[in-house]
Amino acid sequence: MTRIDDLYAHIAEADRPEVFITLRPQSNVAAEYAESLAAGGPLAGMVLAVKDNVDVAGVPTTAACPGYAYTPDTDSPAVAALRAAGAVVIGKTNLDQFATGLVGTRSPYAVVRDSRRPERISGGSSSGSAVAVALGFADIAIGTDTAGSGRVPAALQGIVGVKPTVGVVSTAGVVPACAEYDVVTIFAADLDTADRAMAAMADARGPRPFGGHIDFAAPETPVLAVPEQLPELDSAWRSAFAEAVARAEDAGFRVKTIDLSAFLAAATLLYDDALVAQRYDAVGEFLFGLADPVAAGVDPTVAAIIAAADRFSAVDLLRARRRLAELQERAMREWADADALMVPTAPLHPRIDEVSADPVGVNSRMGTYTNFCNLLDLCAVAVPAGTIAEPDGSTAQFGITLLAKAHRDAAIMDLARRFGGDCVPRAAWPESHAGGVEVAVFGAHMRGGPLTHELSGRGARWAGEVRTASNYRLVKLDTVPPKPGLIRDPECGKSIHGERWVLSPSALGEFLAALPEPMMLGRVELSDGRWVVGFGCAADAGAEGERLDRDRW
Repeated sequence: MTRIDDLYAHIAEADRPEVFITLRPQSNVAAEYAESLAAGGPLAGMVLAVKDNVDVAGVPTTAACPGYAYTPDTDSPAVAALRAAGAVVIGKTNLDQFATGLVGTRSPYAVVRDSRRPERISGGSSSGSAVAVALGFADIAIGTDTAGSGRVPAALQGIVGVKPTVGVVSTAGVVPACAEYDVVTIFAADLDTADRAMAAMADARGPRPFGGHIDFAAPETPVLAVPEQLPELDSAWRSAFAEAVARAEDAGFRVKTIDLSAFLAAATLLYDDALVAQRYDAVGEFLFGLADPVAAGVDPTVAAIIAAADRFSAVDLLRARRRLAELQERAMREWADADALMVPTAPLHPRIDEVSADPVGVNSRMGTYTNFCNLLDLCAVAVPAGTIAEPDGSTAQFGITLLAKAHRDAAIMDLARRFGGDCVPRAAWPESHAGGVEVAVFGAHMRGGPLTHELSGRGARWAGEVRTASNYRLVKLDTVPPKPGLIRDPECGKSIHGERWVLSPSALGEFLAALPEPMMLGRVELSDGRWVVGFGCAADAGAEGERLDRDRW
């Protein structure tokens, strides 16, 4: 038997029909799997499940609403990128209807149950995708995340969920929830698999780039912010988070506590204020133009949430945006020098009957530590962090989320690895697609120098040592701390030793804007004949500086 034969037998034996809305024919998947292995690629032979609000060519997209279904002719860019890397689509997975929910119960295609404890929720809205990975039906799965849907189900299922910066992955071919804040995500059983998949999917990103990986040879100790207050957690879940904080300290993080009030206040804007009007804009016209919503399979809780979004005016929306800007400023002041923020991913793991009794209230609690993420322009990775003994004698999965500022997507993956005890740096997401810019540095910004943090703090990735062409020299500038000035001198020059770092274009712009005089960036010729962006200095400062005869700082 082939792996695909085994996989379909496993799906049949597991008897979890609620996971997939559409399972593709086994023969088609087997043929594509064989082609994938023959062709190779970074994801060759990986089986992919796709949340059913993301287009796959020739497979219906329902968004968990039968009356909304349509069959696209083309893959969404995210799916196309994963397929091009070798992934094989097995089917479309169940979800909270129109990606509205964090519980996995709001679907006419049945409640998606937890992979271990079927009386518990799976987490939503990307419920089917997370459970497909947890049960071994797929190696990777696409989810979406507006308020936590790529993180909450990952935590409850004990797997990894990666939520990139808004705009890093294209949302074309995705049924919108709140279009401005929607993100395409990845689920996998481990960080390396998730990282490989996200690297491939970032080929299909939108206009916003991402930063590179952290150089673990750098001496800086990463600063980890943790919340002073932990609302919605009972004593057992608080203890689990305390153990995760201790684990982070053992892994080399310097932990500081911050006030999470501004973050939590921002979270309420997504559903309790005018920003929720984006949900009405996405599907309100469809929902409330139906002659028979019941026949169309409309979930009443979802319909009520979207209907309520129509009560806000344009003035309300402007006020909400101003309020969000104020809260973001407060939150970032509180964040200060932290490299990442660590929070519990979910505050509890409710039973299905508890959600049925209070569908809105329980759902709201589930988003306590996730709703603010996209509003505040953060990226995140959710990882397992142990288990919790429940009062009924069962065991819950506990997970934490590490969050970083926008464009630090690859860096937050490395911090997640460090949390797990793995400090080996990985290759960055493909520079050719990321729009990464090479920068040559020759002094205090090199690894171990006093200004390395100005690069690593912007998500830059160390990419190796370099030498200039044999027509440069160094001068010592009168700065604090002392810095070298690189001068092009064809007559008396030599090859100068330096380092190559890779930054996103936006990070490079920030870096350039912060450069003090007399430093500047220009073009530097390397020993291999390439010209890259590199450090130089103003001509007058170079003339006044002390000439150095050595080839390195």
